[in-house]
Amino acid sequence: MTDANAALILITIAIVVANLPWMSERVFFFFHPADGHKSAWWRWAEWLVLYFIVGGIALGLEHKVTGQIYAQEWEFYVVTLCLFMIFALPGFLYRHDLRPKLVKR
Repeated sequence: MTDANAALILITIAIVVANLPWMSERVFFFFHPADGHKSAWWRWAEWLVLYFIVGGIALGLEHKVTGQIYAQEWEFYVVTLCLFMIFALPGFLYRHDLRPKLVKR
């Protein structure tokens, strides 16, 4: 696996996974909420847990491609968190902007 292939795989996984909390009404994809609707807090909690899961996948890919894991400073993690937030924007807009309009129709 080349560096470019690993990067494309990781970005594709991150884009798909970042949008998952807004596409499902189940809490952590297994449990139905008591009132039938998942709150925004659960969505953000799922999103944060998925960020750490994708980070683990990234570490695994880095180790597979380069043979080691390079140390990073806090700025790197802030940038990846913001990038993951940008990746989640389509799902967020679908849930809070487009879906209510579609349900009305």
